[in-house]
Amino acid sequence: MPHVKVLDAAYESGCTFWDTANVYGDSEELIGKWFKRTGKRNEIFLATKFGIDRTKLNSVDGSPENARACFARSLERLGVESVDLYYLHRPDPQVPIEVTVGVLAEFVKAGKAKYIGLSECSADTLRRAQAVHPIAAVQVEYSPFTLDIEDPKLSVLETARELGIKIIAYSPLGRGLLTGQYKSPDDFEEGDFRRLVPRYSKENFPNILKLAEKLKQVGEGYNATAGQVALAWLLAQGNDVIPIPGTKKVKYLKENLDAVKVTLSPESVQEVRSFAEKADWTTAERYPPASMSMLFAETPALR
Repeated sequence: MPHVKVLDAAYESGCTFWDTANVYGDSEELIGKWFKRTGKRNEIFLATKFGIDRTKLNSVDGSPENARACFARSLERLGVESVDLYYLHRPDPQVPIEVTVGVLAEFVKAGKAKYIGLSECSADTLRRAQAVHPIAAVQVEYSPFTLDIEDPKLSVLETARELGIKIIAYSPLGRGLLTGQYKSPDDFEEGDFRRLVPRYSKENFPNILKLAEKLKQVGEGYNATAGQVALAWLLAQGNDVIPIPGTKKVKYLKENLDAVKVTLSPESVQEVRSFAEKADWTTAERYPPASMSMLFAETPALR
């Protein structure tokens, strides 16, 4: 099984921070089988998530009942007694964040989770959550392709740093587009989620190619690929930024991990940033329209 080989290679390469979710297909079951086969659960920092309800369109459920049910099912699928980090995948616009975090705090108290985190929340939601229980991490899309969390109006990065919360950067390679291997949306297979994303439209693709080419040019000075430069750029943003690139292939896993060997000069870091900030690929949305309301979301006040 190709996925098992990737897990084996990740472990053997020293990549022991594994991130999954209850809506990532059968990934929890696959990881559970890997733990059962290898007996190496204690050597992996395991993170999973709950909250997105795929049975309904763009629905989030952060209720205490759903949190408890989803957590129990995740533990069962993973074949473990506890996880290291448990996230709310998206804030629930119907449930005060204090209520959801209160339940997650119960899991910590019971020794079932070491830490709790949020994903794609607003700065205010993050503050309110932190007031209930320490939040270890906030997972947000972050790359030279997506700088939303740096926006002063959103102040998510600023708030996380003020509170000492780690930034877990998902899609650090722009869902693979920053590697330069895709030349147009036609390269995506039928049914690929990326075909639905406005930012990856035919009209916007020239901007994507420009950024990928810039990363490739910078990489030539470091004997690095475009993808490695994108990851190295994120690592250069601070020790509190942890990129989590995903892949189904061992060769790309190893390429991604080798990005830690690439140390960009301050000039190269600024060169990538300047190019990213001046270009206009960020004008198109990074999710289909119906999903945008789930990003940097607020929750109702606790009454």
